[in-house]
Amino acid sequence: MTHSIIIAYHSGYGHTKKVAESVAKGAQNGDTTVSMIDVSTITDNQWDELDKASAIIFGSPTYMGSASAPFKTFMDASSKKWFERKWVNKIAAGFTNSGSLSGDKQVTLQQLMTLAMQHGMIWVGQGEMGPNMSGTDVAPADAVNRIGSYSGLMTQSNNESPDIAPTSGDLKTAELFGKRIAEITARFK
Repeated sequence: MTHSIIIAYHSGYGHTKKVAESVAKGAQNGDTTVSMIDVSTITDNQWDELDKASAIIFGSPTYMGSASAPFKTFMDASSKKWFERKWVNKIAAGFTNSGSLSGDKQVTLQQLMTLAMQHGMIWVGQGEMGPNMSGTDVAPADAVNRIGSYSGLMTQSNNESPDIAPTSGDLKTAELFGKRIAEITARFK
């Protein structure tokens, strides 16, 4: 049985799109089709695709400790789907990227999780263990789940070109996150 996963995201500078592409790469397998929708330019046909998807992965940069304005516009517009209960029991997950290690990304993930819960969706968190650091050590850039997030995927990008950032470890974590979501979607659907 084929499953469809849609990554509904906004990316202001290209970093979050790069994370979305890595999540999509990880979610690809023989039984899953994966597509991406930039919510800042969403069409009526794409709203219909979201209704038909087995899973929706939400992705937004964290700006000023919150989801980006274009993503919030998408969230508000999804209320039409909420009234019709179109997304009940779909698999859901979320990710965010910011310029600093913290950047209050947890607030953005909570917004994405609340959106999913409002829609009656089934939330999937990050399954990879964070690095076990001691003292004042900082996780290396190539570490998987170097930020230590479990409620969803968190990545970090220095204010550099998306060709440079996010780090290799964050992109690997994104792939593993996509793979986990695809596996869980197959179990539930």
